[in-house]
Amino acid sequence: MWRQLRKSGAVPVSTGVWALPAGPTFQADLDRAGELCRNGGGSLVIIDASPRDDASASMIRDAFMAVRVDEWTEFTADCGKFEAEIAREIQKKKFTFAELEEEEQSLDRLRRWYRDLKKRDVLELPEAKSAESRLRACSTLLEGYAEQVYQAVHGVSEDTGTAPGGKTVIPDERTS
Repeated sequence: MWRQLRKSGAVPVSTGVWALPAGPTFQADLDRAGELCRNGGGSLVIIDASPRDDASASMIRDAFMAVRVDEWTEFTADCGKFEAEIAREIQKKKFTFAELEEEEQSLDRLRRWYRDLKKRDVLELPEAKSAESRLRACSTLLEGYAEQVYQAVHGVSEDTGTAPGGKTVIPDERTS
């Protein structure tokens, strides 16, 4: 259950106590956590609460911020790993559709992760903008790699659809 709470964006406040902003965005995750808890023979109590003073509000905000910053940092590091992987494939001249598909799956995973993090980042931290820029850079990098794969496999420029010598080429749907 704690994994579901963490996935939803909740942060631990003390043993067995988690905090999550109120709102419909998080309802499905709370429902899932409750289901997991009941299936395990436990119980989940959801209480709407507000901090009584600035120090309490600050503590909760700081906890959310620390967890989100860590998540954005990890995401950005994985974008760096993706970029390094593409660079390695280009260096090795590994221009195959199988490798391209693998890299597309990696980018899709980064995109899903970004959407999940963005949903949880109710504070709209500046790290999110940096992460979005890195994700865009990864997309651009993959587009360039895809062009190189297409050229290597077909000897054709994807943008112009022409082979060397100016011949127009119609891609075989089984290989594109």
